[in-house]
Amino acid sequence: MIESPYRHDFPFFDSQKKKLKRAYLDSAATTQKPSSVIEELVHFYTKDNANIYRGIYATSQRATSKFEAVRDKVKTFINASERTEIIFTKGTTQSLNWIVFGYFWDRLHSDDEILISVMEHHSNLVPWQQLAIHTGAKLNYVNLDEDQQLDIDDFKAKLNSRVKVVALTHVSNVLGCLNPVTQITTLAHKFGAKVVIDGAQAIGHMSVDVQEINCDFYAFSGHKAFAPTGVGVLYGKKELLEKMTPLEYGGEMISDVNYQNTSFKELPLRLEAGTQNISGVIGLGAALDYLNKCKLNEIECYIKKLTKLAFEQLISIPEVIIYGSKNASFHQGIISFNIKGIHPHDVATVLDIKGVEIRAGHHCAQVLMRYLKIPACLRLSLHIYNDETDIQQLIIALHEVLRFFKHGS
Repeated sequence: MIESPYRHDFPFFDSQKKKLKRAYLDSAATTQKPSSVIEELVHFYTKDNANIYRGIYATSQRATSKFEAVRDKVKTFINASERTEIIFTKGTTQSLNWIVFGYFWDRLHSDDEILISVMEHHSNLVPWQQLAIHTGAKLNYVNLDEDQQLDIDDFKAKLNSRVKVVALTHVSNVLGCLNPVTQITTLAHKFGAKVVIDGAQAIGHMSVDVQEINCDFYAFSGHKAFAPTGVGVLYGKKELLEKMTPLEYGGEMISDVNYQNTSFKELPLRLEAGTQNISGVIGLGAALDYLNKCKLNEIECYIKKLTKLAFEQLISIPEVIIYGSKNASFHQGIISFNIKGIHPHDVATVLDIKGVEIRAGHHCAQVLMRYLKIPACLRLSLHIYNDETDIQQLIIALHEVLRFFKHGS
């Protein structure tokens, strides 16, 4: 029996002890929060709640110190070169949009190319579409190989001197595959292309080293890694961030204002206009502390073991169609599937009645759905608070789904 050594850290599961047991299998959408993060938020709002930077008084100074300490934690967590390379945003979507509209918007031309993949989340697809429309640049897609992984040969074939930016997900939110981002960056840089990585599904599951990857930009959300919603990170190499145009103006990013002109502060404040999500950032710091305490290598091993069990149980059901690799070890805590002849929304509805919380839909990846020739699919996504009982509950419920739709009872 695979039992989670971490589950007791998450109050969400304590609240269910006297109710129908809920198997929460939607961590790719958002994670539950450990007590240490919740307690840090309560402490901030009851002891340290003040706006940052502007106050000379003690409470504001404490809040500022705590806020800026998280920038250092993020720098260490992803191994950035400098703390000024860490920009706080509201999440992956905002980070990617700032990269597109703040850096690339006026740097691409009609004879340039943008290279992304068919597996991208809309947040790492639609902004690039808009950039292509605006500049006339060509938007190209890397396809999948026979195992429904990124086709590296297709990537190499489509890489050329006209490609100015390569934007790829680190881990697919549907296929669960881990893309070879270091290899991709090395290849792209040989042609002078900048590399943008969507790290939403990687952060909190594995170690991320932006210097080793050597990507130019990296984006992630806190809420995928036990932090509150509404906080994220935009990492960029310092020399690139210094060239970014701020997309918002006002507040602490201002250095001096006269009647006709304004000067701005240095990084990182130049890109952080207005009052930040102070409690969210402080909660992110607590989440990173928790992840470091649990050790990312142990987290990765635990999730892989649980994913393998779920994969084996699912493929034992003849009616199940799994998307992505047929090798369980290639799924980073995410398995997407369908039941032959039954719409995924119908499956998810019955599963919910049985206490299984699982995502159904296009998962903000409609291009991938079109590529796979399906309208939607089911997705289970695991994290360290899941255990074997959750998998068992899912499998039992799926058999009940099959009985219901075959026999009506």
